[in-house]
Amino acid sequence: MVNSLSGRFLLLTVAFVMLAEVLIFVPSVARFREDYLLSRLERAQIASLALLASDEMIDERLEAELLRNAGVFNVVLRRDQARELILSSPIPSPVQATFDLRNAGPMTLIPDALRRLADPVPRIVRVIGEPVREGGQLIEVTLETAPLRAAMIEYGLRILLLSAVISILTALLLFLAVQRLLVLPIKRVVRAMQVYAEAPEDTRRIITPTARVRELSEAETALQSLQTELTGALRQKERLAQLGGAVAKISHDLRNILTTAQLFADRVGESEDPSVKRSVPKIVGAVSRAISLCETTLAFGKAEEPSPRLDRVVLAQLVSDVVESERLAAGEEDISFAEDIPATFLLRADPEQLYRVLTNLIRNARQAIAVTGKPGEIGIRADEDVSEWQIHVSDTGPGLPPKAREHLFQPFQGGTRKGGTGLGLAISAELIRGHGGRLELERTGPEGTAFVIRLPKGADL
Repeated sequence: MVNSLSGRFLLLTVAFVMLAEVLIFVPSVARFREDYLLSRLERAQIASLALLASDEMIDERLEAELLRNAGVFNVVLRRDQARELILSSPIPSPVQATFDLRNAGPMTLIPDALRRLADPVPRIVRVIGEPVREGGQLIEVTLETAPLRAAMIEYGLRILLLSAVISILTALLLFLAVQRLLVLPIKRVVRAMQVYAEAPEDTRRIITPTARVRELSEAETALQSLQTELTGALRQKERLAQLGGAVAKISHDLRNILTTAQLFADRVGESEDPSVKRSVPKIVGAVSRAISLCETTLAFGKAEEPSPRLDRVVLAQLVSDVVESERLAAGEEDISFAEDIPATFLLRADPEQLYRVLTNLIRNARQAIAVTGKPGEIGIRADEDVSEWQIHVSDTGPGLPPKAREHLFQPFQGGTRKGGTGLGLAISAELIRGHGGRLELERTGPEGTAFVIRLPKGADL
């Protein structure tokens, strides 16, 4: 019960109702004590008036009976500025306190009542009040506190018992109301979430808002929206997975066909016909790009890239190989390459995977400069500190378009040039992550673009 919402609400309700009853109990007991003392003053006044109505003296037995019925030891009246002892009897002990009820307020009555409840020792007290119906100027009685305390305890127990009954009934009713209005709707939402989790692709399991409470209705509406979006995303993911499998199969077969076409194109290139010689390079270039696209698609379609086989890499030699290939690809384009890498610069990486990453970055830079039709430069430099190696690849091209910056490392969305697939950067980032490093965009703009490869240092070389 303590761990349930309704159980805690039940316990809190009982506690708060009891607290409220305690706050009511204190002034109630004080009021009861005041009424008790006032009733003793009234009885004493009636007894004294019976004596004053008779001009003769009464015997001691009648006087004792009047005092016993009034519950006091003596009665003093002040009338016509004269203070007169009307009834009296022996007092068992000296008077220990005096209470004046004529101008007593809550701040006086409440502490007096609490002290009386806390003091179990019987005491003799004097009580002063105003006579009823103008029976004099003042009436004063002396009485014992034991009957008063007993009456106060009895009254308090009745109040506490009534408070307990009220709190239990109130808590029970609130418990049932909370169960009906809150707990059951919440359990329904939880159950709907559990049912949906078993088969999120099934639209029939999406919750339908039915709650009448505004907050619960908003929660069900938000859950319905979330489930609808998730189901759509899962269906799209499944379709994309199926599409990816189909594309991978098509790319595999197309690559084989294009490879055969490339072989024939190479043979045709040996022809002495001038028109054929002019056409063959374009055909070979188009076929090569198509083969490259198929291979890239197949590589991305794998479940994951193979784990890198780390080895010592002479970075200057690796970069030189990449730059040499790109110089050949640049042909007549006015693009220069600046390599700022010490010949002894060593790092630990998978040489094949790092070659692929550098090839992709430098090729993208070359293609970006070529699009402008202006001269440009591609720079490759390397740095290191105590924790990582850094390889910077920069160019003086036009910068990345806004769409490419938004989805830079996302496949099929982060293409850096028109007609690009965006797979190259996505694969490169995945390869560097496999090394425990990061591929980051340093800057881009009209002055050019710069990427940095960060590879963490592990064991010493």
